[in-house]
Amino acid sequence: MNTTANSQADQQANALETSVGGEKELRQLVDAVPQHIVVISGDGRRLHANQIVLDYHGLTLEEFLSEDAPVKCFHPEDLGKFGSLRRSGMMSGTPWEAEIRLRRNDGQYRWFLMRVKPLLDDQGRVVRWYAAGTDIEDRKQAEAELRQLVDAVPQHIVVLDGDGRRLHANQVVLDYHGLTLEEFLVIDQSKCFHPDDWENYHRLRQSALESGRGWEAEIRLHRKDGEYRWFLMRSRPLRDSEGRIIRWYLARTDVEEQHQSRAALESAFEEIKRLKEGLYRENLALKEEIDQASLFEEIVGSSEALRRVLVQVTKVAPTDSTVLIAGETGTGKELVARAIHKRSQRSSHAFVSVNCAAIPAALIGSELFGHEKGAFTGATQRRLGRFELAEGGTLFLDEVGDLPGETQIALLRVLQERQFERVGGNRSLTANVRIITATNRDLKAAIHAGTFRSDLFYRLNVFPIDIPPLRERKEDIPLLVEYLTERYASKAGKKIKNIDRRTMELFQTYHWPGNIRELQNVIERAVILCDGESLSVDKVWLQHESPRAHQPAKGLGRLGARQEKELIESALAESRGRIAGPSGAAVKLGIPRSTLETKIRSLRINKHRFRSQRAVAVCQECLLRAGSSNRRIRLTPSLASCS
Repeated sequence: MNTTANSQADQQANALETSVGGEKELRQLVDAVPQHIVVISGDGRRLHANQIVLDYHGLTLEEFLSEDAPVKCFHPEDLGKFGSLRRSGMMSGTPWEAEIRLRRNDGQYRWFLMRVKPLLDDQGRVVRWYAAGTDIEDRKQAEAELRQLVDAVPQHIVVLDGDGRRLHANQVVLDYHGLTLEEFLVIDQSKCFHPDDWENYHRLRQSALESGRGWEAEIRLHRKDGEYRWFLMRSRPLRDSEGRIIRWYLARTDVEEQHQSRAALESAFEEIKRLKEGLYRENLALKEEIDQASLFEEIVGSSEALRRVLVQVTKVAPTDSTVLIAGETGTGKELVARAIHKRSQRSSHAFVSVNCAAIPAALIGSELFGHEKGAFTGATQRRLGRFELAEGGTLFLDEVGDLPGETQIALLRVLQERQFERVGGNRSLTANVRIITATNRDLKAAIHAGTFRSDLFYRLNVFPIDIPPLRERKEDIPLLVEYLTERYASKAGKKIKNIDRRTMELFQTYHWPGNIRELQNVIERAVILCDGESLSVDKVWLQHESPRAHQPAKGLGRLGARQEKELIESALAESRGRIAGPSGAAVKLGIPRSTLETKIRSLRINKHRFRSQRAVAVCQECLLRAGSSNRRIRLTPSLASCS
């Protein structure tokens, strides 16, 4: 007996020693875990805490297991919430979790996620509770920053959990409804919606929760002042790594103004439907439709000839290719150039226009490329040329056929090498400029006459566009007349409602040698003289060219080349270098302008030198006057003035 008793005692001692050793080993293992671990008995008494817990709170194990330890360890605002969750979890015997703030040994509080799970015996009774705490302070701070960011967003943002319960709303939502966050999370949601829209919203929401797909709809929401406004609502799910929906994000955008505009538009359409009669209203609607279809960057018309030009403009505009626009005077070549610029990638930069025929030959180089200080008499400071002013944009050279030879060479270099030098300078500058040129001259004839370089022509003629004269697009005349009448009448403060029928017939039968520019002048003159609501013109204004303008130069034809040259130079001197116009040399000689241009080229007459003769004469007179008074005289480079 004694032997048996001793054997049983030895077995119990060994078992106890094994148990104590195992428990010690387990505690060492738990102390090594970086999380906070607390062991609780089945009835809720704290039994153990790992070293991480004790170090965090700055307590001994005995102090931590005391009854007043929760008061020392928990944030006062979280103690009640945690106690309620603890009692509820222990009564149900199911796992539970909570986010709470725990006091650190330095007096600071940090957020922790506490997860509590039960250990059950064979009969399903809870014998232990294991609580694991994870520091989530950084996550909480990130969430706080994110909430501040979301509050700054002008849209309404609402966050739901995977089951559709409201978790958060940004400040814009709360201000709109006049609620606190706590009120918004518990309020009957139907009170936030228009009664007629609640059922549709609820149906969409339930369908999304079941299918897991986002949705959107336009719904009216109740504002704190009692008004309802339309919102576009979009809902999207957030899934975890396993594909489960853990959040729903709802964005609401105010579209009240769009709805009001739509309602106003629908009302306007209803009004239009009731207007079945009325010729004036029908014409007005037709006019608006035609204007929208026929206006292209202020280029008015719908004829087939013009459409072909606009197709070319549309195709070449996005490129950087050089464009040569050819057409008679007044056809709108600069408008086409501006349309190309506006539709190009350079539209945000400058469009610089230069009329090459309006600048004296001696100054055209300085005008285009600029000059350095002291480059010539009167150059008192550096001046930027048109190429530098147009940097990054478009340079439009109108009447490019009138460029003198030396300027043609400089322009050719820019086209080939993208470089130029200022007049009087020796440093090469880079030109990042798109070049568009225009002319009303026959450049091929100028090449044969030796007044225009063939290599420059081929550089300019990369993408040629021919503008049709107005006589070849007569179907555009009614549109142009109406457009120009409205423009000039608006400027003059007049109300002109219609065009006289005979006037329109006269416009369409006239051949318009000055093209659209001539039409503009006639319309402007008619608007100024118009006293009523109907525009009309006197047919005397539109006199066809006299027969002698079309007759060949019989007088010149009978003269020899020398006499012919002297006669033309005399006419140019009288007209001060002007060729076209009422006081031009062509009228004085009784020949067409094109014929005179051809003869000037063939006889190698420098027409530009006649343009400055008047200024030279004036300055010579000043020199004579100054001689008696001993004053100093300075001539400007253009010889256009003296001082």
